Amino acid sequence: MKRKFALSVLLIAVFTTVAFAQNAQLENVLASMDKAAANFKTVETDFVWDQYSKVVNDHDLQEGTMYFRRSGNNVEMAAMVNKPDTKHILFSNGVVQVYQPKIEQVTKYDAGKNRDAFESFLVLGFGGRGHDLQKSFDVKYGGAETVNGVQTQKLVLTPKSDKVKNMFQTITLWIDPARGISVQQKFESSDGDFRLATYKNVKLNEKLPDVFKLKTTGKTKVVTPQG
Repeated sequence: MKRKFALSVLLIAVFTTVAFAQNAQLENVLASMDKAAANFKTVETDFVWDQYSKVVNDHDLQEGTMYFRRSGNNVEMAAMVNKPDTKHILFSNGVVQVYQPKIEQVTKYDAGKNRDAFESFLVLGFGGRGHDLQKSFDVKYGGAETVNGVQTQKLVLTPKSDKVKNMFQTITLWIDPARGISVQQKFESSDGDFRLATYKNVKLNEKLPDVFKLKTTGKTKVVTPQG
């Protein structure tokens, strides 16, 4: 009986120590993100987007360069996709525009009342405060992992909102604690689909090229889907 009691006390002590260490690691990561957010202005990074569909067991891969900039509370994003097809994606003033030069078409989507939610997803790991994550997610420390040669700390986010949870069951961020930014993100749905975004050659707070304006032609048509 005494031996069982001693073992129980030992296990409780081990679990308590592990939990304390994980909470300390989590606090350190969130603090590094807070520090980065305070000085955040721009980001330029190469990316690979992997959209996986479980039903057909298919990976849709896109590669290119993405840009963020923030002025006050205003957030803008531009993505120049160069593989497999050229595409220019722009988010500004609550509107998403997708320009496909191959078919000379711009498709516009108005974020409308979902603008704040859309912008909050944009800044996950890029200019968003770490402790602000805890307002919308249950945040857990997921351990250390190397991504493209960078020593990262994983954060596993579970949405508190049922509306968000219907879109993404969990969101995982791989944070470079030295810079307080994300180098990989994974958005997973309950049906097994996921979107994995991996970033490299990340440049912080440097001058960006002129990418926040679509360079269309006189032949370009604009389409605005309904609903």
